[in-house]
Amino acid sequence: MAFWIAFNVVAIDVYKFDPYPFILLNLILSTIAALQAPITMMSQNRQGEKDRMRSENDYLINLKAEMQIRSLQQKMDLLLEEQIKTLFETQEKQSNLLKEINLKLDKLRPEISK
Repeated sequence: MAFWIAFNVVAIDVYKFDPYPFILLNLILSTIAALQAPITMMSQNRQGEKDRMRSENDYLINLKAEMQIRSLQQKMDLLLEEQIKTLFETQEKQSNLLKEINLKLDKLRPEISK
């Protein structure tokens, strides 16, 4: 384009094929822009489709991850529930043992005081 403009400004009148307003250059550039516009629009549409597919895949992956996290949370809850039951059972056994020890000690105290 620079050569085109420079040639038409500097050249002798006989060789000037597109004088100052550069109408021919403007026509060529407009034609190129008109041909590029649909190609650009098609490219943008394809990119939009790819973005939609990518976002749908991201959604499905996030949904699957959420379901796995919920499953793990349920398993953890079950384990904690079992652990608490075991803890209560152990505590009850210890309490019973302490009661038995206290009973034995109470029986031994009168004998010790004699």
